Amino acid sequence: MIRILLADDEAMIRAGVRAILASDPSLEVVAEAGDGRQAVDLAIGHRPDVALLDIRMPRLDGLGAAAELRRVAPDTAVVMLTTFGEDDYIAKALDVGASGFLLKSGDPRELIAGIHAVAGGAAYLSPTVAQRVIAQLSGGRMAKGARARDRIERLTEREREVLGLVGAGMSNAEIAREMHIVEGTVKAYVSAILTRLGVRNRVQAAIIAYEAGLVA
Repeated sequence: MIRILLADDEAMIRAGVRAILASDPSLEVVAEAGDGRQAVDLAIGHRPDVALLDIRMPRLDGLGAAAELRRVAPDTAVVMLTTFGEDDYIAKALDVGASGFLLKSGDPRELIAGIHAVAGGAAYLSPTVAQRVIAQLSGGRMAKGARARDRIERLTEREREVLGLVGAGMSNAEIAREMHIVEGTVKAYVSAILTRLGVRNRVQAAIIAYEAGLVA
């Protein structure tokens, strides 16, 4: 069972999202918050697997809450759910450690897929958001690629292999099956990769993998 914290200042939105999540018996909403500060407090108490946060909330917005959750509940994966698809929101969400970014206007199936992905240790961007990120990466690709290739030189050959699979969007369990190793070993590799690359999360690592040419 994947335990979820749902935070949005609009009760009607929470009800709609809760109904979508209820269609999957493997998902359970264990707590709901109407603002970012309450979301952080509830996450400390409930320790959910995934925190689904709206970006614009009172007291503490979703970006601030995501940054705080990284500090006080590091095992809780964060997914940003918003009506706003501007590039600056996407960049900020990834920078504070969010593992997923979904638009409220997207297909409800994306919401369920995103929850499962981040709960499994992967990253998830809605197709619309992914297109924006790829478009940004396309600008100045040669220079970025050179810098990314320099960064991955810090990794062992095995770590580069894992990074490529992270970049392909695989979860820890999928990587373990692909490489014929145990999932705990994958987690150790991923942790070492994030440290060596100096990045906060799998999304940022995946971007480096893309820029370095480890994934198409």
